[in-house]
Amino acid sequence: MREMIQAGTVLFKEGTPLPDGLAFESEQFSPGWRSIKSLNGYTIDRKTPAAGWTFFYLAGESRITALGHDRQKTACRAIKKVLASLKSEKCNSVEVTSVDCKAFLGMPYTMISFHLRNLQKGMFLSGTKDSQAWKDATFVAA
Repeated sequence: MREMIQAGTVLFKEGTPLPDGLAFESEQFSPGWRSIKSLNGYTIDRKTPAAGWTFFYLAGESRITALGHDRQKTACRAIKKVLASLKSEKCNSVEVTSVDCKAFLGMPYTMISFHLRNLQKGMFLSGTKDSQAWKDATFVAA
């Protein structure tokens, strides 16, 4: 299992329906989530309208920060924390937009920016009445 988190990485919930003609390789990232190998969010966004599907952005860009020396291990731990905290039924994918490693007073940390996304058939965002909005989700430091 190669867990490489970088800008453009897209993660999908397992079992997410895909449009015909959109094929890609994926690998297990965390329980219930798969990492896409050969496509980024931009490519998926460009391929879906031809099939009558839409790759929605949900809310604004979100960030999570995690402390740690190893960039990839810290980034993976932070993203897994985000995925475990998602409660929204409207979200079936996450796109990482940036991974920044910095230090403050000698403490190294990694800041990850991401967008919640939803791949679905049609152009109107669907979801259930019971789905909890992203803004109501609570995160803690990874």
